[in-house]
Amino acid sequence: MADKMQWANALSTRPSLEAAVADVVQQAVSSLTAPADLGLVFISSAFTSEYSRLLPLLAEKLSVPVLIGCSAAGVVGRREPGKTEEIEAEPAISLTLAHLPGVNIQAFHVVAEELPDLDSSPDAWIDLVGVPPSPVPQFILLSSAFSSGTNDLLQGLDFAYPGSVVVGGQASGGFVSDRIALFCHNRLYREGTVGLALSGDIVLETIVAQGCRPIGQPLRVTKAERNIILELDEQVPLVILRDLIGSLSEQERLLAQNSLFVGLAMNEFKPSLQQGDFLIRNLLGVDPSAGAIAIGDRVRPGQRLQFHLRDAQASAEDLELLLQEYLDNNRSESSPLAALMFSCVGRGAGLYGQPNFDSQLFKRYFHDIPIGGFFGSGEIGPVSERTFLHGYTSVFAICRQLNS
Repeated sequence: MADKMQWANALSTRPSLEAAVADVVQQAVSSLTAPADLGLVFISSAFTSEYSRLLPLLAEKLSVPVLIGCSAAGVVGRREPGKTEEIEAEPAISLTLAHLPGVNIQAFHVVAEELPDLDSSPDAWIDLVGVPPSPVPQFILLSSAFSSGTNDLLQGLDFAYPGSVVVGGQASGGFVSDRIALFCHNRLYREGTVGLALSGDIVLETIVAQGCRPIGQPLRVTKAERNIILELDEQVPLVILRDLIGSLSEQERLLAQNSLFVGLAMNEFKPSLQQGDFLIRNLLGVDPSAGAIAIGDRVRPGQRLQFHLRDAQASAEDLELLLQEYLDNNRSESSPLAALMFSCVGRGAGLYGQPNFDSQLFKRYFHDIPIGGFFGSGEIGPVSERTFLHGYTSVFAICRQLNS
């Protein structure tokens, strides 16, 4: 078994940090038959005052060469075999351990001030991370929500490491930076991004569920400045939007008051756009005098977009559609061995009215693989082979051994 990749996850809701650490280490280590090469730990904000004690306590019980992690408003893991739980707003720790033969593991911590200019060469980004572009690395990033530069880092990694998968999330748990924790190199950080580069005998595949459904028809931006849409199909955007809302059912009109979004088409050449072909962005506001619309991303003339609605039903249907699509497209590949889940604090029980919804839906398609993760204030994952920072999204990274 030593040449086979192994993953294990354990979750504890013990209110004592010492007890919770002992619990997850004992469970996770006993699930492996070979030494762990990598650890990922997520700790709920109920332990905010004790973040500085986590790494020393883990070091007493656990020997693992590379360990990263972060604080979170909620954590995801398994308290008992086969049962994944999402623990929100309660004391909890999730620990994932992996035995990764044939995989090179590189951990790093970067802050915004260290990032190269976006017009720098790929070498500048490669020097920053300290990982060669071949073999193609897979990245897991944990960022502070208070750190600038996350979007620049994602663009830089996409530029310097074409073909790499980049996933992760923004640490959460408080409204000030000293209530956020990032763990890497046996140190506690309050800002920046900690990351892993995994290269060799491993592949990460992603499901990025943005939780929306399209309404109306695709439209083309005919005039825009930065993030402000001035014309859609050569018409006033606000007029188009009002007509669209007027055509909706009463239930949809109520939903549109608070849950209306804009989907930017990511493939300019795809003739027929479907759910999942869009990057979902917030509708920030309207200018009644000009009839313009502001959204949470830059837009340019010629780009296609479609308005979207988000609710529990749309989120559930979106995730189920993507899970089925993944299975249909990957039946001949090696079996998934584990998954990481990075979900928005705006999902979970608050969205669905019941706990464990996304993780349980995932388990219906992937029956008995360990899942570890957390609820963050932003989620990192690809759409149409470019990496973005999302909101209200669940990103799953599915781990397989390449040469099994």
